[in-house]
Order: sequence, then C-alpha cells, then structure tokens
Amino acid sequence: MDAQQTVGFAHFLQQTDGLGKAIFALLLLMSAMTWYLIMAKAWTWLLVRHRTRRFLGIFWNSPSLQAVETHLEEHHPDEPFSHITWHAIVAARHHQRHGANKLDESGSAGEFLTRSMRRVIDEETARFEAGLTVLASIGSTAPFIGLFGTVWSIYHALINIGMSGQGTLDKVAGPVGEALLMTAAGLAVAIPAVLAYNAMVRSNRLVLARLDSFAHDLFVFLTTGSHVNDVAPVTPVKTASLVKGAA
Repeated sequence: MDAQQTVGFAHFLQQTDGLGKAIFALLLLMSAMTWYLIMAKAWTWLLVRHRTRRFLGIFWNSPSLQAVETHLEEHHPDEPFSHITWHAIVAARHHQRHGANKLDESGSAGEFLTRSMRRVIDEETARFEAGLTVLASIGSTAPFIGLFGTVWSIYHALINIGMSGQGTLDKVAGPVGEALLMTAAGLAVAIPAVLAYNAMVRSNRLVLARLDSFAHDLFVFLTTGSHVNDVAPVTPVKTASLVKGAA
C-alpha cells in the first residue's frame, strides 16, 4: 500500500534528475504558449468577425463612396475589410489627382490600385499567420520532447535500480510507469497545438477568400463607379493575383 502511494507524478519529479525536470519545464512552457495563442487568437477572431460584419453592412448600405470615405475618416479602420477599403480609396484619389510622379506610382490607375490593394492583403495575411509557426513547431516537436524525457527517465531509473541491486518487478515497473508520464505530457501539449493550428489555418483561408472577393468588388467599383453585378463579368484569374501567397 505504501509503495502504491509513493508512485505518481509528484514522486517522479522528486526522483528525476535535472535534465528530466528541465524537459518537464519546457513542456509546461510550450503548453502555456499554446493556450495563450489559442485564447488570444480566439478573442481576436471574435472582434474581427463582429467589426467586419458591422463595416460591410455600413459599406453596402452607404449611398455613395464618399459616405464610406467619411465614415472611415471618422472611424479608423480596425479590421481587414475597412483597412483595404481605406487604402484603396486613398490610392485611387491619389493617382487621380497627382498621376504617376514616382516609380511606385507608375502604370495606369488600375495597376496602381491593384498594387495598393495587394500590399494591404499581404499585410493582413502576415498578421493572420502570426503565431502559427509557433503552434506548428509545438505540435510537431512536443511528442518527441516527451518521448525523449521518457527515454531519459527510464535510463535514469534503470541505472538507479542496477546500483541498488534490487531488480524485482515492483522495483522496475514503478519507475518505468512514471517515466511514461513524460510521453503523455508531450502528447497533451501537442494535441491542442495541432488542432488549434488546423482550425486557424482554415479560418485564415476562409477570411482571405472573402477578402479576395471583396477586393474584386471594390476594384471594379472604384474603376467603373458601379457594383460588380452591374458591369461585364471579369475573369477571376486577374483578381486572384491580389492575394499573392494568401493560400
């Protein structure tokens, strides 16, 4: 009964050496980073979805583009769709008033507008992908770190058993069973990271697809003064270039 009470995670931490404790501390740090990114990204996505829904309602119900510009002057862009709208309007107005005076302003108004919108989409893509590399790294390495901790703990336990000269089953099974906790800890860290990474990648892809579609509508609206449904169809090959590398 006493032997059973001494076997457990707390006993494992007491018996393991400095390397084993360092591995466990690393897994704790990786877990904390994972859950911080999950909570931060979830909160950001809730705000972005709410603000996007509000802005798109204002945009498509505005009587004119001037009304949208006035709204954006009063309320600073705080989500991707208002951000790209503001920069597109500024770019169109700038090229209309000043023309191509510099190298980055060269080309037609449509080309200058396309470059301006593509830069915004690239910025939003980079912002969406912030933290995903950390989640991917944690999800791919945490199981191996836990496995390394298990192997090292088993080695450490077997050395101690060999030095004590007591090789019975109860003396071997306990330390080996405790060592497997490191593998379980690695999996417990990796699984949420992988699931969160996949969910975020999918959400990013959906939002960027909507942003691409909105960019196409906005481009046609700024260059023709009409809604996209009121003009001749445009092949999606040209507008797809706005989201270079977004997928």
